[in-house]
Amino acid sequence: MLDLFPLVVLLPLLGFLHNAFLRDRIPHRFAGAIGTMAVFLPFCISLFAFMEFRPMERTAPHMIVLFPWIHVGSFQADIAYQIDQLSLYMVLIITGIGTLIHLYSMGYMKGEHGYARFFAYLNLFVFSMLNLVLSDNLLLTFLGWEGVGLCSYLLIGFEYEKNSAANAGMKAFIVNRIGDVGFIIGTGFLFWLTGSLRYAEIQTVIPGLTGFLPYADLIALFFFIAAMGKSAQVPLYVWLPDAMAGPTPVSALIHAATMVTAGVFLIARLNIVFLVAPNTSLFIACIGAFTALFAATIGTLQNDIKKILAYSTVSQLGFMFLAMGVGSYVAGLFHLMTHAFFKALLFLGAGSVIHILHHEQNIRKMGGLFGKVKVTSITFLIGTLAIAGLPPFSGFFSKDLILEKAYQFPVFGQALWTMGIVAAFFTAFYMFRLVFVVFFGKDNTDTHGKQIHESPMTITLPLVVLAVGAALTGFLQTPHFFLNLHTLESFFEPVLLPGKTFAASTGLAVSYLEISETQAVGLAGFSVIIALVGISLAYIFYMSKSATITEEHTGFRKILFHKYYIDEIYDIVFVKPFMAVSKAIGLVFDRYVIDRFFVGIGFLFYGMGGILRRVQTGFVGDYALHISVGSFLIVIYLLMKGV
Repeated sequence: MLDLFPLVVLLPLLGFLHNAFLRDRIPHRFAGAIGTMAVFLPFCISLFAFMEFRPMERTAPHMIVLFPWIHVGSFQADIAYQIDQLSLYMVLIITGIGTLIHLYSMGYMKGEHGYARFFAYLNLFVFSMLNLVLSDNLLLTFLGWEGVGLCSYLLIGFEYEKNSAANAGMKAFIVNRIGDVGFIIGTGFLFWLTGSLRYAEIQTVIPGLTGFLPYADLIALFFFIAAMGKSAQVPLYVWLPDAMAGPTPVSALIHAATMVTAGVFLIARLNIVFLVAPNTSLFIACIGAFTALFAATIGTLQNDIKKILAYSTVSQLGFMFLAMGVGSYVAGLFHLMTHAFFKALLFLGAGSVIHILHHEQNIRKMGGLFGKVKVTSITFLIGTLAIAGLPPFSGFFSKDLILEKAYQFPVFGQALWTMGIVAAFFTAFYMFRLVFVVFFGKDNTDTHGKQIHESPMTITLPLVVLAVGAALTGFLQTPHFFLNLHTLESFFEPVLLPGKTFAASTGLAVSYLEISETQAVGLAGFSVIIALVGISLAYIFYMSKSATITEEHTGFRKILFHKYYIDEIYDIVFVKPFMAVSKAIGLVFDRYVIDRFFVGIGFLFYGMGGILRRVQTGFVGDYALHISVGSFLIVIYLLMKGV
């Protein structure tokens, strides 16, 4: 199947072309089926390739060069793919969960205007993401990086007739371009130092570069800036909550398994750089821990069901970057996978609720759904238990591994762990607040006489499959005090070994503080207790008879409800000054310098044309005179030249 692997990238592209060019000529059901199969078949190929690749045994990646691309002097970049443990891992997540989201979309988007266009965008998104994770060089990765940025703009602003959707798409596009500057500069530095953009060559050349270490922190910082934009870390997180303006399947695709995890993937792929960049790594850990806590506090008082999950995504991405910052790439990638399952489940479950309640998104206008829509309710509860970090669900194992590694980190380890544990408390609180209000609380639904019933099979089937993944995938990597399974650690060893070896040779390898088995059990137990406390408080505040929480927000509650006024601050500090300067340039420099310069050129040629126009009289006699005078002057010139 490795020989057929190019089809993994080609099929989503063909699906995009088919639905894009025939969008007005094919039935909706056919467009949805083509779009879904264009992702499902790559998943099947990837699964067979995974078995053939034998990733537990193989150390060398399998390279596929489709065709030459850019060859200029010593610089070479081809359309080529690198199949190894990391890329296979990402491809299986993207195509597997992507297939479920496509299937879900067939039911959720039924009857919507632009149905075929929507599936064309989804296929293009998957194509771009696959190029990002499979490419064997940074330039092709950047092409995929920009591709998912474009597709997020198209999907978030899918309902472009709505100003909110159009503005949200533009906001996502602009904020991501800010981060992309870091990618470009980091790529330039790497090429300057190594002479190549191919990952295999970078990995081979860097250990032999005596002058690389002084630049490692700077290069890592630039790539982290790129990751901050794509993976919504403070301060470049502001685009992601507004991305909820897109249809719910878009939220699941962007916020679960694909675009927002690109930054985590980039750090893992360039681990040989980040492992010898201790200052930047500490900065990454601090930003990740702060983002996890910051976004979790905002989620506590939001009332839009999708906005709650959006801030939850920002927070969970913070956990992933906390893991990458403390050097535990396995923990970060582990949480990437478990998050893909339970967050896709939660978003699609929220979409099912919205579908059931006829596009209602305010949780205060919901309630009492558990007894009416069992499949949606139970699967959503499973996803909530996973994200809250309760055993034996997947989120417990990945979150516990991150917190344990943060605690063992030699620099600010306990501070990072404390921020992570508080973020975990808020996560359990706001997610069970959502569950209690929507599924178990007082029925505040207003369906205008329409009966509430379960969503169709195309919606509920993906929920069930994702619920199984959210419940069981945690057993791929378990603590030594519980089963002691290290499947993922062994799986990623070939990808991470060169970076670890180089870091060890420089003396910059992370040396985790030793903890006893009793301490490890205590840390895990404490995180579970913290989650249970958060759930208990949510129950007391929103379900018990003594619940007295009011929706009127004052003091710090008002600040939380308005998301710390970050958007307003950005508007005052960045947007309005930029618009004012742009307006001034438009009124003064553009009008009186640019316009007059080009208008002046126009008047110059107009004047020259007026002079030449007088020569073109239309009289034969005038032309004969001009010829005679011209001939006479030519003869005089030739005679003088001969002399």
